[in-house]
Amino acid sequence: MADAYDLIVIGGGPGGYVAAIRAAQLGMRVACVEREEGLGGTCLRIGCIPSKALLESSMRFEEARKGLAVHGVRVEGVSLDLPALMQRKARIVKGLISGIDFLFKKNKVTRVLGTGRLAGAGRVEVDGPSPTVLEAPRVLIATGSRPASLPGVVFGGGVGTSTEALSYPEVPGHLVVIGAGAIGLELGSVWRRLGARVTVLEYLDRILPGTDADIAQKARKVLARQGLDVHLGVRVTSARDVGEGCVVEAEGMDPIRCDRVLVAVGRVPFTEGLGLQAVGIEVTPRGFIPVNERFETAVPGIFAVGDVVGHPMLAHKAHEEGIACVEGIATGHGHVNRDGIPAVCYTEPEVASVGRTEEQLREAGVEYRAGSFPFRANGRAQSLGETEGEVKVLADARTDRILGVHILGPRAGDLIAEAVAAMEFGASSEDLARTCHAHPTLPEVLREAALAALGRAIHA
Repeated sequence: MADAYDLIVIGGGPGGYVAAIRAAQLGMRVACVEREEGLGGTCLRIGCIPSKALLESSMRFEEARKGLAVHGVRVEGVSLDLPALMQRKARIVKGLISGIDFLFKKNKVTRVLGTGRLAGAGRVEVDGPSPTVLEAPRVLIATGSRPASLPGVVFGGGVGTSTEALSYPEVPGHLVVIGAGAIGLELGSVWRRLGARVTVLEYLDRILPGTDADIAQKARKVLARQGLDVHLGVRVTSARDVGEGCVVEAEGMDPIRCDRVLVAVGRVPFTEGLGLQAVGIEVTPRGFIPVNERFETAVPGIFAVGDVVGHPMLAHKAHEEGIACVEGIATGHGHVNRDGIPAVCYTEPEVASVGRTEEQLREAGVEYRAGSFPFRANGRAQSLGETEGEVKVLADARTDRILGVHILGPRAGDLIAEAVAAMEFGASSEDLARTCHAHPTLPEVLREAALAALGRAIHA
């Protein structure tokens, strides 16, 4: 006899485990099916968290080598202990995975190890160490995504994805990164700081697709000064391991010999083996699962959230959708503000944004005002020695409502939270400008940018 629940969640990543916990809080009996031993999905195990651990460690290493003397701190004989760096990353990941296990037990969520597959209305077959069948009136698919590839790219040896790039056993002499999105630039920055020569090849004519073009262009200049060799408008035709290193070929370029290749050309939804067609769910041409505003698929009682339903493919977007989905099931109401989902690239300096870009506003015919303010004019940024970048605030020309905020600068990923909160509550640039900010702090740059949108920045 099948085990019966109120909700079965397939996938224990950011969307799935959060949805499972919230559903349990709302009184549901919940089972979460996850094929990996550790909960947390790509983000926690082989994505967001380990990459940020490496970014932080690599920044400390570079600062110790090059950045402390200006503060009057003289350090000699700095060396890299790569195994220790990797062990620190692993400890952080392990601790957070254990934390989710604890939260499941605390909230009485049943954790089922194995691969889940839809086997009819309200039935999920689990293939794992203890094969079983689960039943529930509602099933939530949150299986996430996997790295995309390119024609001509042969994975294996020194050619791999971000998964391999998080655990190289040695610093590559020369690393080629295919793709100048957040993943490629972040991991390229890690290995550049640790001593690798890094070449980035991007098909588009810009880095960080989807980011405000002006901010992206300025970020590229900063990264180039740091040593990232970025080539735009490049169509890669092949990449392979040739035994003594790797070779990357691209149109209009000589073959590039290197030690390792990181393929970071985006991600595709992971829907293989779920049994979707068998229950009547057809995916889009790009592989996404269509859902309505309640995250319900074409089949009543089957829901989907996170990367499998479309862009942006971000962990916090999956969090919000998972919570909104199960709250909608339990209460009839769920909320996700599509215009209030921030995005962050954790390079140095960081790039963060929320809302619409100038290009999007112009394309939509929206009249707007833009105000920018540089970090070099901020006392706190000066004291930190991190003065690259700026904050840009975009406001509706008629109503003054904030439509977008874009940041290139120190701790941009933290600063964007204030902008997200302001937009969530429909704030105007005047509201932000009249909010008292502690001095001296980095958020003062956000306030000055709001003042600049009104034509009255104080410290410009």
